[in-house]
Amino acid sequence: MAAADDLKFQEFDDAANLLAANPDATTISIDEPVEIPKNQHSHLQEPGREEDDELLGTDDSDKTELLAGQKKSAPFWTFEYYQTFFDVDTYQVLDRIKGSVFPVPGKNFVRLYIRSNPDLYGPFWICATLVFTIAVSGNLSNFFIHLGKPTYHYVPEFRKVSIAATTIYAYAWLVPLALWGFLMWRNTKVMNIVSYSFLEIVCVYGYSLFIYIPTAILWIIPQKVVRWVLVVFSLCLSGSVLVMTFWPAVRDDNRRIAVATVATILLLHALLAVGCLAYFFDAPELDIPAPIIPAHNGTTVVTKSH
Repeated sequence: MAAADDLKFQEFDDAANLLAANPDATTISIDEPVEIPKNQHSHLQEPGREEDDELLGTDDSDKTELLAGQKKSAPFWTFEYYQTFFDVDTYQVLDRIKGSVFPVPGKNFVRLYIRSNPDLYGPFWICATLVFTIAVSGNLSNFFIHLGKPTYHYVPEFRKVSIAATTIYAYAWLVPLALWGFLMWRNTKVMNIVSYSFLEIVCVYGYSLFIYIPTAILWIIPQKVVRWVLVVFSLCLSGSVLVMTFWPAVRDDNRRIAVATVATILLLHALLAVGCLAYFFDAPELDIPAPIIPAHNGTTVVTKSH
């Protein structure tokens, strides 16, 4: 039979000899997980960028979003899939509206309000309210401007509702879609550029339009100076929300491209406000004179124009 010493594991024997030679040596068990110092990679990042990394989405946040997405097992053609986009309470909507009206300098709208639970409930109803506010206020504005003129006959223009709806919803969906595609494209060209999700961009644009609802109501005042002051004030508030949101996502890109991207965002936002004001409120209404129809007996008959 084999001796007892022959059945011993040589690895353990060698380890015992090493420990006897150096009692202060550190041993690691295979059952214990190896801890990596937290500051091992921290020196590779620039100071003050941790908050931006958390905002724009690091590997950890991407994994969190991926795991969160795996929980949605409903197919996209089912009602349960889209129900998650409207899973928001009144307090969250009011808080996000307040954040869009009173932006905090240096704070990002997505990180403070949207990233935890992006929704479509607020943007949808904000756009719907803005559509009817602009259409109704535009009709009332034209009525008050021409009130008292004998040649003007007021006729409600219901077509303005459809025009306002097409303009507002096209802006709230197509512009975020184009911006999301642009950020995804730049992400493949330049390192450290992380795009927002399409839902987050739609959410930001939807809530940024809320300031135009009270502005459209005040546009009824028939004073062009007051209207343009309101336009500039609304653009400063809503535009600052967009700049503080999307500048961190493009500032690591080429300087000219980053500035051009932010300038394009502000330009499109200004065109929406100025276009709505010019078309729905400042559009000249022509007074059509009453036509003169000659009668058979040589006299003329003046018909009232409507």
